[in-house]
Amino acid sequence: MAVLSLPTVRSFIRCESSPMKNNGVGDKVKMHPTEVGFCRRDLFLFGLSSSLSTVFSYSGCLAEQDLKSASLVDEINAYTYSYPVELPSKKFLFKWVESRKPERYSSAAPLSPDARLRIVSERVDLIDNLIISVSIGPPNNQFLKSKEKKTWQAKDVADSVLADKSALRVTSSQRMSESSLLDAHASEIDGELYWYYEYLVRKSPTKTAQGQNLFRHYVASTAEREGYLYSLSASTLGQQWSEMGPLLEKTVASFRLLPPTDTYVPPYKDPWRFW
Repeated sequence: MAVLSLPTVRSFIRCESSPMKNNGVGDKVKMHPTEVGFCRRDLFLFGLSSSLSTVFSYSGCLAEQDLKSASLVDEINAYTYSYPVELPSKKFLFKWVESRKPERYSSAAPLSPDARLRIVSERVDLIDNLIISVSIGPPNNQFLKSKEKKTWQAKDVADSVLADKSALRVTSSQRMSESSLLDAHASEIDGELYWYYEYLVRKSPTKTAQGQNLFRHYVASTAEREGYLYSLSASTLGQQWSEMGPLLEKTVASFRLLPPTDTYVPPYKDPWRFW
């Protein structure tokens, strides 16, 4: 995957990052030493606003309101995240529908013909064109050749996930060409590495969104456990990013792997089982 060129960027300001920062969800975040961060200043790409900071920024007209959130805890796959449900001051309610209830990896819907990457849970807001999904799959050794995850670069983790994220029967390189990576960085939170990335996917025009440069804007977080990548992605149409983006960034920042309980089913268990 080639990193998207940014010809319309007017200016960047290099950030001086301290070793410890607060990520906005109550955790102290240790920044990975191999990553470089940038502050965002007047960045617009085809009318889309893109965050290129070391940790996702939460500024934005909706994010500054009194946001009410709910939490999802998936004990089958041992992870959690929070998602927005209401902005009382705007009298705005999200219309979430749980399109895929949490399920074990072996019975989950595949994202590609080889069935490596699978959606284990998903919720959508069809009215506001929002999607939050969690997928699990093994690392793609084309990009992550080492077994030692501390040596993994954030861009390589993003490439690994995105190369397997396609319903088309095409090669990994062709799948990657569908996406344009904007940013990738890693953070260590409570001793666990999380890789964060932001990317665009070109979409076909719709009745409500016409035009040649129609993109879906994604933010995502990935963590590794027992040889599998657990990834949460949140997205909306590009023209909605300025309002919805900061809220989706908070959702991605809240993603955490949980200590396994008796309900936990590891991805490698009973791969033949589909119920």
